[in-house]
Amino acid sequence: MPLTLVIAMRNLFQDRLRFIATIIGIVFSIVLVTVQLGLFLGFERMVTTMINHAPADLWVVPLGTKCFEDPSLMDGSNRRKAMSVQGVADAVPMVIGFTQWDVPQGGVTPVIVIGSSGAGLRPWNVVQGDLADLAKPPAVAVDKTYFSRLGIDAIGEDTTIRERDVRVSVVTDGIRSFTTTPYIFTTLDRAQAYIGTSSKKISYLLVHVSQGQDVDRIRTSLLAKLKNVEVLTPAQFSDRSRVFWLFGTGAGAALFAGALLGAIVGTIIVAQTLYSSTKDHLSEFVTLRAIGSSSLYIYKVIGMQAILSAVIGFFLAALIALGAVLATQETALPILMTTRMTLGLFLLTVLMCMVSAVAAIVQVTRIEPASAFRQ
Repeated sequence: MPLTLVIAMRNLFQDRLRFIATIIGIVFSIVLVTVQLGLFLGFERMVTTMINHAPADLWVVPLGTKCFEDPSLMDGSNRRKAMSVQGVADAVPMVIGFTQWDVPQGGVTPVIVIGSSGAGLRPWNVVQGDLADLAKPPAVAVDKTYFSRLGIDAIGEDTTIRERDVRVSVVTDGIRSFTTTPYIFTTLDRAQAYIGTSSKKISYLLVHVSQGQDVDRIRTSLLAKLKNVEVLTPAQFSDRSRVFWLFGTGAGAALFAGALLGAIVGTIIVAQTLYSSTKDHLSEFVTLRAIGSSSLYIYKVIGMQAILSAVIGFFLAALIALGAVLATQETALPILMTTRMTLGLFLLTVLMCMVSAVAAIVQVTRIEPASAFRQ
């Protein structure tokens, strides 16, 4: 075992209470950063989940649409015009809107109704029922996460929306809304009735491009053909929705601020502990310098203390964070933790502790080696 590691371990573990305080500080900050970033990633994925699952090469949206959940409407005749563009294989109309679900036990709860026809946006992760059942009135698909919110217990239960019959015929698992408002899937005509909009109005067109056709050319042709609309690729629509919800509403800034606060708190706690530890062993460090040890050697010892703190603290924080991730998997807003994020957090922990070590290094470099012989 390298001598620098031995010295670092003895310095670090000599005062156990101080060492425990250091580890608690690191664990607290890293868990806070993990939760905040995990919520951010989960939020980011949820705001684009519908766009990512929709089978479309291009999206025709009302002019000024900010995100997928935007309730703006456009003329349904745009489908006929879009179909007249050479290279367009299909243009599937879709409608989305907010309405009130009548809870069977009494009261109402807001829901987001999504309706499309043909090769449109269909529910996925079906655990009960069959997608073909959605064609049979008054069938709808809901996610089991929202059973209690909707006041239902199982597939086959009935209720109403705007005094129109509703039957839960399909149940999914994992289709959640970042606003915690349940998604309700059904056919285009029933969705228009549930929302209370005209049958001549739609929210979007999902454009399918014929094989071998140039998507950019068709996009340009659609823009020339249609009025008061925008034509976006799925990537462009995803980016727009993500930017609106994460930064336009301030949600992303709040999550980033929490993560930054956690990193700052952890850095300060570790810096204070390393500084105090170095100060308590200042005579030993000065003696090492006086007998010929290089400054680099001293820096390695202090740096090793920081790295040891980082590794131990991160390991404990990762276990706690993993527990939080597992505990929120079935909730409306799960915490997401990816491999890249885990690696980034480990590097952040090491960086945090190394930055903290600077204060201790500065303390050592200010002492003259000759002072060891004056004691």
